[in-house]
Amino acid sequence: MIEWLVGQLGPWNWMVLGLALLAVEILAPGFFLLWIGLAALVVGAVSLALWDTAFWSWQVQVIVFLTLSLAAAYAGYRLMGGRKTESDQPLLNRRGEQLIGRTATLTEPIREGYGRIQLGDTLWRVSGPDLPAGSRVKVVSVADLELVVVAA
Repeated sequence: MIEWLVGQLGPWNWMVLGLALLAVEILAPGFFLLWIGLAALVVGAVSLALWDTAFWSWQVQVIVFLTLSLAAAYAGYRLMGGRKTESDQPLLNRRGEQLIGRTATLTEPIREGYGRIQLGDTLWRVSGPDLPAGSRVKVVSVADLELVVVAA
């Protein structure tokens, strides 16, 4: 089937594949199909020049396409991955880290190292030195989903 399709379209099969991949990239952008589409266009351009040679079989074309696709995807990753910008809100999705430095009153005493405080509308599990309920504590760090506190 592949051999028949390659024979019918000739070197243009790679051009059609490349343009189809670029069209899909436009419809669903993600910068991944762009590189594979460019690899298909390069194989198509090489196929126009080498189509009548004996060694340029469909198997060689597929191997060249796969190699170029991997190389182009890696180069694209390196090219696009290096443009990370610093956020103006680095703690946006780190709710626990946003609470560091805040003080609160213990709603449940800290016994054997664990207790609870309420900050806003959320009840947080805390760890720290044993303290009675109603004590003021200060959040000093976050460990997993648990706030580490000290007496304020």
